[in-house]
Amino acid sequence: MKVVLASNNPGKVREIRAIAGPALELVLQSDLGIAEAGEPHASFVENALAKARHARRAARLPALADDSGLCVEALAGEPGVHSAYYAGREGSRDERDARNNARLLAELKQDRRAYYCCVMVLVRHFEDPRPLIAEGIWHGEIARAARGANGFGYDPLFLLSNGKTAAELEPAEKNRISHRALALRKLLELLHAADRR
Repeated sequence: MKVVLASNNPGKVREIRAIAGPALELVLQSDLGIAEAGEPHASFVENALAKARHARRAARLPALADDSGLCVEALAGEPGVHSAYYAGREGSRDERDARNNARLLAELKQDRRAYYCCVMVLVRHFEDPRPLIAEGIWHGEIARAARGANGFGYDPLFLLSNGKTAAELEPAEKNRISHRALALRKLLELLHAADRR
């Protein structure tokens, strides 16, 4: 199935392409001159739907969108939907990631439990009354210092039960167990089930 991917985040694009493999023929919205949609909503699902509908309307193709973020128990779920801009919107993506990680470490005290949440949405047509929606949750905790050079965003701080951060995983391993992998696999199952009807 040919779909427009409603993301300009190079890390997300790389991971979604690797996870989807040949199941989806992905066209980047940036390649079609489509600007990113706003993310004004308070939930991952609303933001993902807004992005998918925006791309679907502009591209006239089915659209796939992901909204995801890090939720920290001791911070009442923050940074959550504000993960990308937790410490402001200025600077490059790498500069924002570094500031976001520094702010998170400064604000966190004892309880370090956290999880990544990803909501993946596929809108087949703009007024699709039944968009396909899947969620993936990846549990971990926040490390006391950043480690690892892989991944992006909060990955250097996201500590797994095996003692590694998400940024210390090889990309293929992360793409097997991450929140994004879980959500996209569930979404593809929903798509196959819908196609069989």
